[in-house]
Amino acid sequence: MIDEENVDHTENSVQNDEDLSEEEMHLLVLQAQQEALQQHPENTFQKKVIPKWFIWILSLMLFLSTFAGLFQVFSIPAIDFLITSASLSKREDIADYKKAVVVVVTEEGKGTGFSISSDGDILTNYHVVEENRSLSVVFPENGRYEAKVKQTYPAIDMAVLEIQGSNLPFLAIDHSNKMVKNDPLIFIGNPLSFKGIANEGTILSPIKLSDWSDEVMMIKAPVYRGNSGSPVLNEKGKVIGIIFATMDHQEHGKVGLFIPVSLLHEDLTEEAEIRE
Repeated sequence: MIDEENVDHTENSVQNDEDLSEEEMHLLVLQAQQEALQQHPENTFQKKVIPKWFIWILSLMLFLSTFAGLFQVFSIPAIDFLITSASLSKREDIADYKKAVVVVVTEEGKGTGFSISSDGDILTNYHVVEENRSLSVVFPENGRYEAKVKQTYPAIDMAVLEIQGSNLPFLAIDHSNKMVKNDPLIFIGNPLSFKGIANEGTILSPIKLSDWSDEVMMIKAPVYRGNSGSPVLNEKGKVIGIIFATMDHQEHGKVGLFIPVSLLHEDLTEEAEIRE
């Protein structure tokens, strides 16, 4: 059975709409909307509320896109060296060594070097500076200094830079060349655009490269691009070498290579004898 009173009421409402003013029509529409909301409150924000799962997915996608480049550049071992460095840097002696390790800034890029005197002598690799005319070095605490090349030793890939300074932190050099297999070592440098990264390794053995007249040392250690010029220190905290390259070795796999600093001492001695 149909309720005729409701049908009539509906029909009359429609018919009378033509006689209403624009303002009255607007008020009726608002009233109808309010009534509908009161009858179905659960639908009020149904279309406007964003599900939480959707927000979490967007956040995860943003996180992954932000760090995707880092995951492609750095392998897990490369990230491990940051953890190792943070741990080593808590040691007071290593924190002091780091003060003397500098960033060498050239026209072509950046490398590592370290101070070997309080008045401004900096040791680095020759291939870090080569023919660059504009050079500067940056100390962690003492700031930036303009530098010039004081002396180069291309045959052993070393160079000495000079800056105008005083009371600078510096590292002591061990010229004795006493190195034994499996001896522990520490090296500090600026790999992969990071600064002042301390890491550790062990001495493997000397090796004679095809284009070198002197032997260099192989080490088992995480050496990366930017470590060129890093000082290698023994247990006494003295510099025994300077990192300059890596290589894939048939027996040991990927290894780091450093130049014994004693070779520089020999070159300086030979130059002095020649001048005499």
